[in-house]
Amino acid sequence: MPFINFSKDEIQCKIVYYGPGFCGKTTNLQYIFSQTSEEIKGKMVSIDTKGDRTLFFDFLSLSLGKIRGFDIRVQLYTVPGQVHYDATRKLVLKGVDGVVFVGDSLKVQRKKNIESLINLAKNLAEKGISIRSIPLVIQYNKRDLDGTDSEILPIEVMEKDLNSMLKVPSFSASALKGDGVFETLREISKLVVKDVSRKIMVLDKQVR
Repeated sequence: MPFINFSKDEIQCKIVYYGPGFCGKTTNLQYIFSQTSEEIKGKMVSIDTKGDRTLFFDFLSLSLGKIRGFDIRVQLYTVPGQVHYDATRKLVLKGVDGVVFVGDSLKVQRKKNIESLINLAKNLAEKGISIRSIPLVIQYNKRDLDGTDSEILPIEVMEKDLNSMLKVPSFSASALKGDGVFETLREISKLVVKDVSRKIMVLDKQVR
């Protein structure tokens, strides 16, 4: 369930960017942060680990409306992608409301993409969450390298690898250039708000 801050009349929705190491999770957040107005965003917090890091910042969404009269504050997190940081990934997933899975379009990363998606499903399941029920969007990053055909996986192959069973919304992107970054964020935000609204409605009925 999302956190409700009654003192600020806000509902805080947590979105986690997940994927293999160096796929572009951090670049996504850095681009969003750089393009978000100072008036509505908090500070970016970075927890550095060897060769990878966890990022976090939040912003007050002005485009998603309200839930039961509460403003919506979106919290964005990344997880470290490397395997030996799995405990950190589990910790970051605590209280998650939605996930963006960032797939790396480089052919050499194909196996790691699949392994990371399986790892996401496993870590969610440990928290009693099904990957099929949580709001989820897949982003195929590094499409700006599309001219070098020998290095890049076709979208059709990535869809088959990562989305043939899930059938969730997916976007081509270049986080470095900003292409597809906000399209991905808008879609996951809409899915999360819809899901959070449903959960709050169910909770209201239980209380009554």
